[in-house]
Amino acid sequence: MNETAAVQPIELDAQAIDGHRWTVLARIPAQPQASLLWLPALGVAAKHYLPFADALAARGVAVFLHEWRGGGSSSQRAGRDSDWGYRELLCNDIPASEALVAEHAPAVPRIIGGHSLGGQLACCRLGLSPATAQRLWLVASGAPYWRAFPLRTKWFLPFVYRFLAWLADHNGALPGRRIGFGGQEARGLIRDWSRSGLSGRYAAGGLDIDLDAAMAAVEVEAHAVAFDRDWLGPESSARFLLSKLRHSPNRVDVLDAATLGARADHYAWMKQPQAVVEKLLG
Repeated sequence: MNETAAVQPIELDAQAIDGHRWTVLARIPAQPQASLLWLPALGVAAKHYLPFADALAARGVAVFLHEWRGGGSSSQRAGRDSDWGYRELLCNDIPASEALVAEHAPAVPRIIGGHSLGGQLACCRLGLSPATAQRLWLVASGAPYWRAFPLRTKWFLPFVYRFLAWLADHNGALPGRRIGFGGQEARGLIRDWSRSGLSGRYAAGGLDIDLDAAMAAVEVEAHAVAFDRDWLGPESSARFLLSKLRHSPNRVDVLDAATLGARADHYAWMKQPQAVVEKLLG
């Protein structure tokens, strides 16, 4: 894509049908050639992807950074009296951000993508609404299914998934900041996530739809970027996630530290995203 000099940074107010509010951070070139709705990793605020958005916008992609319910600019916080899961994120929140993309970057090819959990839910959203996008971008994202991980990791993951679901239920929300994983996360969200980690299948509490079957019918051009030192989202888990999109051609690029210019782990690319941008646009 050609470089675009004039990029407009804007903040857009979003509201879900149940009243939840948040801010979508956008970087919109004067003449965008495509749009990207980007879904963050668990516990990561949208603002941390601004270097990524700026790099893409300079290359002609209008980028819209979604905010997860419960973090950053979100009007809600998880607690014993405030709970949600994949259903609210997939059916209430993401569609509202999609509407802003359609309003502010109409008539250009649409991309949906995400980092870590964001990539997983991007796949699920495509299953629910195939017209959401024509392309899928994943960065450091893969299914949490324990069998999809290397031997050195997979043996302890079932215990981790069961423990985190129990901890979230016991506390009313997952105290992620305290334990070093995610943020203050809703127990319903952690329950949905741990279920997929144990079973290898996606489901959303309160949503009577077979998400795996829905994803299997999706036809989209999929491109994943993985990092060779990322134990949280290794190449094997990315390939397992992409295998759910049976009718979608896919490509997986694995970057090392020399190529990335930073540690090739789950998060370092966010501050130095240029190599990732080049791969996604290549």
